[in-house]
Amino acid sequence: MIEIDKIDRAILDALQKDGRLSNVELARHVGLSESACLRRVKNLDEKGVITHYAAHLNAASVGLPGSVFVRVSLVDQQEEKLRTFEESVRSVPEVMECYLMSGDVDYMIRVVVKGAPDYERIHNTLTRLPGVARIHSSFALRTVLKRTRLPLRSQA
Repeated sequence: MIEIDKIDRAILDALQKDGRLSNVELARHVGLSESACLRRVKNLDEKGVITHYAAHLNAASVGLPGSVFVRVSLVDQQEEKLRTFEESVRSVPEVMECYLMSGDVDYMIRVVVKGAPDYERIHNTLTRLPGVARIHSSFALRTVLKRTRLPLRSQA
């Protein structure tokens, strides 16, 4: 784990709230000079604490109002089979998240869809990925909570 002090946490929290803050605004917000703030942000970038900057889109407004959670079981869990599946699933643009799981399934995937007919197409794509034995899908009825900000608490 990388050492992150109180000021770094304030910088990270502010950037999670608004990634478009200028360095001048960010420096003012955290009580640093502009040059000191820029050095800290650059250091956080270089250490991999900040992984990227992005705009979060309203999925429904771009024609993808649905989320489907897909539980994937593979034929077997040999390392090479897992790696091959993971490389292949990256090529499906509707897959937004993919996690290797413990328990009764191998992977949990979240896909975005226009609706049920669109998911049928994606389902067919997923079932053809290398090593897939079976998939179980659940449509999200409504998003109750979706966070993008990590809770930054001091490590005291």
